[in-house]
Amino acid sequence: MRICCIADMHGNLPDVPPCDLLLLGGDLGPKRSRDVAAARFWLDTTFRAWLETLPRTTAVVGVAGNHDFVFEKGHPKFDRPLPWTYLQDSATTVDGLSIWGTPWQPTFYNWAFNLDEPVLAAKWDLVPDGTDVLLLHGPPFGYGDPTPRGPVGSESLLRRIEALQPRLAVAGHIHSGYGVYKIGATTFVNAAHVDEGYQPANRPVLLDLTDAGVVAVDVGPL
Repeated sequence: MRICCIADMHGNLPDVPPCDLLLLGGDLGPKRSRDVAAARFWLDTTFRAWLETLPRTTAVVGVAGNHDFVFEKGHPKFDRPLPWTYLQDSATTVDGLSIWGTPWQPTFYNWAFNLDEPVLAAKWDLVPDGTDVLLLHGPPFGYGDPTPRGPVGSESLLRRIEALQPRLAVAGHIHSGYGVYKIGATTFVNAAHVDEGYQPANRPVLLDLTDAGVVAVDVGPL
């Protein structure tokens, strides 16, 4: 299976290379938008049109991020459903691949989907055993989470990934953490598309999921 991973688009919608599964790791809409009505309109127009350019054979699964206030009280309602699967502490299956999606991260200023420990750890405890793909917004501690004040990822998320060892975990949130990492047997991807100035900087991360493991096909700056 070929998987494309993108997070932190902040309204920038890149070309998606051919893939079987597109994973979207949150912070979808225009940057710093707290206007829920405007965000809902963007999703129903610009974001929908982008999704509709994808081949019907590409499954799309996404979560929200800390800028996506429109999702904090659940998936917004549209006259027509968006052509994707939105996950919020929930699961889906694509071609036999079990995917769990969750948008939370350690409290980060006054943004959406903030939680402190131990409530945050309880969210990770919801992830079922045997999950193949963990789709996140915030990264685990020490992986793809650098800031001038040090790592800001979730320590309890790291412990949960180490315990579950999903085949793939995908997040974003910390733009400077873009890249592919290994956490034991788990391939972890920070797929942030924009840089710290909210400008497109990084290519969508393209992976092949095989019986032998996860192979990075395309990753790097634009």
